[in-house]
Amino acid sequence: RGGCPSLPKVLMAWKWKSSPKDQLEDTGSLHPGLTGLQNLENTCYMNAVLQCLCSLTPLVQYFLSGTWNTDLHEEIGESATAFACLVSDMWLGEFDYVSPEAFHSVFGKRYPTFSRRTQHDAQEFLICVLDDLHEAFKEVRPSQERQSPGAGASTRSSRGTSIITQLFEGQLSHGIRCLACKSHSEKPESFTVLSLPIPSTRVCSLQDCLECFFQPDTLTLSNQIHCYWCGGNQDATVKASITKAPPIIIFHLKRYSLSGNRRKLSTTVCYPFSDLDLSPYISASCRNTREYSLCAVVNHAGDMDYGHYTAFCKHSVTKHWYSFDDAQVTKIPDSEVQADTAYLLFYTSQGY
Repeated sequence: RGGCPSLPKVLMAWKWKSSPKDQLEDTGSLHPGLTGLQNLENTCYMNAVLQCLCSLTPLVQYFLSGTWNTDLHEEIGESATAFACLVSDMWLGEFDYVSPEAFHSVFGKRYPTFSRRTQHDAQEFLICVLDDLHEAFKEVRPSQERQSPGAGASTRSSRGTSIITQLFEGQLSHGIRCLACKSHSEKPESFTVLSLPIPSTRVCSLQDCLECFFQPDTLTLSNQIHCYWCGGNQDATVKASITKAPPIIIFHLKRYSLSGNRRKLSTTVCYPFSDLDLSPYISASCRNTREYSLCAVVNHAGDMDYGHYTAFCKHSVTKHWYSFDDAQVTKIPDSEVQADTAYLLFYTSQGY
């Protein structure tokens, strides 16, 4: 393989016919960004996540432009290279579907858990992929190499920046107040995926999930804090807020209950397609308030012991929504994107 093609070269394929619709309906021609992924036996979780990542325009641009080549740490970049080649194959669109075998093989060497051809959690896989790509492309400043992160600091940020931190990493601040002496402290935390609790109702909104995540909590009993000013353990309140909103924000809907009776929550979560406003949860000191639009969804149908993952992605060229069910790619109406099976939601801010 001579390297990944540039984005302009790939998108020029759309100009060979009179319209994107003509291009898509010609099954013997190119399908840029509409390429299915072969199931390698229980790898639907991987395929769904990869389809969502490969639908994000700024990430696709990074790989198809060749920028990744200059940023790559070759000694740990084997799976990142395989990912780059997969992006290339999917956006050249020479086939209805391609095999992710090469990526799965090398990724499994770095993360042996995923080398087994058994079902895994899509959210756990997503976090590992983002961490792996960050490690492969990170830029560490000399001053950062000599510093150790403070309490609660992001180890990812302390180890440098990358295309992953630029696009996906946000910052939370947990405001902690001692109920005895009223002293206040802030504990920072970085995130690439926000795991949101789901209220115990039949139907709720994404806003309801966000309200649950950001509502104040009281820490008592075994969860007490050690207060420096009091010199001992004390009850406290804690409230999170966003101090940095990333260009692309990913929400994980916590559908699995692992305590007590193991079960999957079937609550219908209604999520907006556009104008997702995070300003109620953003710190007053943060000025990068953003509004977000839905761009991809990972779905899970089934229960905790057996199920199937698929993806819905909005195509950056046609602006239509498509369903990716392993090797099968189908155009769907907007009404089908709102589904009870939603598990991971990808939102991109305006301008991206």
